[in-house]
Amino acid sequence: MNAAIIGCGYVGKPVAQLWQDQGLTITATTTRSERVSELQPVANQVVILRGTDEARLRDTLNGQTCVLVSVAGGRQNGYAETYLKTAETLAMVLSQVGTVAQLIYTSSFSVYGDHSGNWVTETTPVKPAAPNAEVLAETERVLLTIARPGLNVCILRLGGIYGPRRELARIYGRWAGTTRPGAGAEWSNWIHLDDIVGAIDFARMHGLSGVYNLVQDEIPTVRELVERVCSVSSLPAVTWDPSQPSDRPYNVRVSNQKLKAAGYRFNRPQFNLE
Repeated sequence: MNAAIIGCGYVGKPVAQLWQDQGLTITATTTRSERVSELQPVANQVVILRGTDEARLRDTLNGQTCVLVSVAGGRQNGYAETYLKTAETLAMVLSQVGTVAQLIYTSSFSVYGDHSGNWVTETTPVKPAAPNAEVLAETERVLLTIARPGLNVCILRLGGIYGPRRELARIYGRWAGTTRPGAGAEWSNWIHLDDIVGAIDFARMHGLSGVYNLVQDEIPTVRELVERVCSVSSLPAVTWDPSQPSDRPYNVRVSNQKLKAAGYRFNRPQFNLE
């Protein structure tokens, strides 16, 4: 089987390694020439391209059977260019390339917006609360239109990503010893890199189609999680100021039951902060 990974970064690179170990022929893409040597050990071919380059993308996807889209947007102005325009280009290209049977895209639970702490499932209508989330929601809509008999499109809505080099102590370390606005009562949805890689591979192996939430079982409040992280990491405690409005645009608990019902078993259903 041939697989292309569009955006072979923090998520895409370990997926490439796993799939290569499984015997797949991997084409990895990057927008930066300096990353070619880094990706060569985990890919049979490394291509420099932007997702908006229709001709080059068509050449890259011709003959592929599986495509993972795991790009990173960076600054706000780059979101539409990186996500939405890449999706629109993919839609054009895949209407002409008939070999691809599986498309997997890593999205974000932020598309749900604010639900006042209530649970959401994949059937909950999206209502993005920020411009970047609006771009992600529109990107999903474009990609889902690509699906047809013989081509499955799977959208994985990821929680906040943590793992090697993205440890929670590093993420929340800048908060240590500070006063934060609000009470920290919003729910905190996360997913470990191990399970992102695992769920992507599961989606490929089982030909998943449609939308699936990808968050771990344990969903603490922001305050609970920060207190645990600071305690375990011997960081100064965070103080909360409920008189100030929270700077988080949404509060939601994301259900992962659909993915579990499909048969996926989480490697890290809970935090291991010790």
